[in-house]
Amino acid sequence: MPTNHSRATLIGLCAIACWSTSVGLFRSVAEHLGPVGGAACVFTLSALFVTLRFGIPRWQALRTLHPVYLLGCGVIFVAYEIGLSLSLGFASNRTQTLELGMINYLWPSLTVVLATALGLQRFHMGLIPGVLLAMFGIVLVLQGDGARFTVTGLWANVQSNPLAYGLAFAAALLWPCYSVLSRIFAKGGNALSLFLWAVAAALWLHFFASDEPAMHFGWSGVVQLTMLSALTALGYSCWDFGIRHGNLTVMAVGSYFTPVLSALVGTVWLQVRPSWSFWQGVALVTLGSLICWWSTRERKSPSSDQA
Repeated sequence: MPTNHSRATLIGLCAIACWSTSVGLFRSVAEHLGPVGGAACVFTLSALFVTLRFGIPRWQALRTLHPVYLLGCGVIFVAYEIGLSLSLGFASNRTQTLELGMINYLWPSLTVVLATALGLQRFHMGLIPGVLLAMFGIVLVLQGDGARFTVTGLWANVQSNPLAYGLAFAAALLWPCYSVLSRIFAKGGNALSLFLWAVAAALWLHFFASDEPAMHFGWSGVVQLTMLSALTALGYSCWDFGIRHGNLTVMAVGSYFTPVLSALVGTVWLQVRPSWSFWQGVALVTLGSLICWWSTRERKSPSSDQA
């Protein structure tokens, strides 16, 4: 029924709103509980919520999954989530958190590039300006306080916190790998809850092996931890429902506006005022991603039935 189809699409788009809160809330939780301990708590609760929704795949089901999906995509998923969450937690200040979060949104254009390189879709010339615009948008974001652009100044900004920026760029590269490999090898399988538990376990091991101070749970920290964990789990659940029953094209276009929404939510939640160059960069990252999608989207003939 069209009504159910539209409803499923709206539910899928709710995932974008959920994920747009992650940058600001991850930073806020890290300030309360520490970068590693806070992330470990977030993914433990998120894994619990997703497990309650989807369950844990049984052994018989796991045996039917392709090893590349179960092991390869699982490792990439774990590395991505750890890289992104720790980069936000290790940011030197709240303004830098927004910069690091924006680097993550290179993934839409990089996903298209990787899918094209692997022959999953045809190459189109529009891909080149789209990727270049997205990359230049990140350069503007990394410009920092809006001073006159120089390569030396850009490099100095990155070198001010190389670990955090390195993790952010790694995450931006890892998610396209996960997305493309999942598309090839998942074949309808879903081990999301298992992957999230693996992220939580890896972070707890890191926490106990590090010299990070013990966590102290206050009401504010617990509330924000619960909010972020619930929104993360809800985002995955909504997106899963949407891609199964909704309009994939509408959801794909909507996802490309996540950088703008994430930046807006982040500035309000973290109470920071980024420079004008930051907002220019956000716009270019979004525009570049949309151009990549537009140039490689599937063209339907006029006689094709509409979903």
